[in-house]
Amino acid sequence: MTAQPAPPPRRSRGDRQRDAIVKAVRDLLQEQSFADLSVSAISERAGVARSGFYFYFDSKYAVLATILADAGELLDSLTHHFAPRAPGETPESFAQRMVGSAAQVYANDDPVMSACATARNTDAKIREMMDDFYDGIIDKLIMLLEQDEDARPITDDLPALVRTLAATTTMTLTQDSTFVGRGIDPNRAVEALERLWVAAFWGHLQRSDQPQT
Repeated sequence: MTAQPAPPPRRSRGDRQRDAIVKAVRDLLQEQSFADLSVSAISERAGVARSGFYFYFDSKYAVLATILADAGELLDSLTHHFAPRAPGETPESFAQRMVGSAAQVYANDDPVMSACATARNTDAKIREMMDDFYDGIIDKLIMLLEQDEDARPITDDLPALVRTLAATTTMTLTQDSTFVGRGIDPNRAVEALERLWVAAFWGHLQRSDQPQT
């Protein structure tokens, strides 16, 4: 007799309430800025008492921290935990893996990431949270590129180069009009972004493929 798979564990009422609060913040950020969010509005949207909110989170910033942690875990998973460039994986494929994975994270948490990108200019706490989030990603990228034997970055200052490209990636994926344009297909900017990463780190491989004159 074939053994039946165990049923998935039942989620507790507490888990459901906590998830409802997180979802409420995501939903509300599609309608208003983070600065305008109140615990009362979040609790009402989540269907929990205000006291229930404070049972799980000490502030709306704590909810945001949870969402950013989830985004970081998703990015880790999509990039195969920032796996090095595999044998036979071209720089172009590597750039698509990294930029494409980031694009999926931003698409998954678009209202949150967009709200944070805007609020970091006026909210010191969000700026610190986002800096911590990006610092972790940048450190992983620097380590990856330091280990890549084919990489020949266009500057010896690898941290500065990675940070500059990471910032460009962030502004492109949040569809900032300065980077994407107005009324223009954002996929065009993403494609250019991938090529920029390749040129900045492996441009010599492309040049070596060119016919000698």
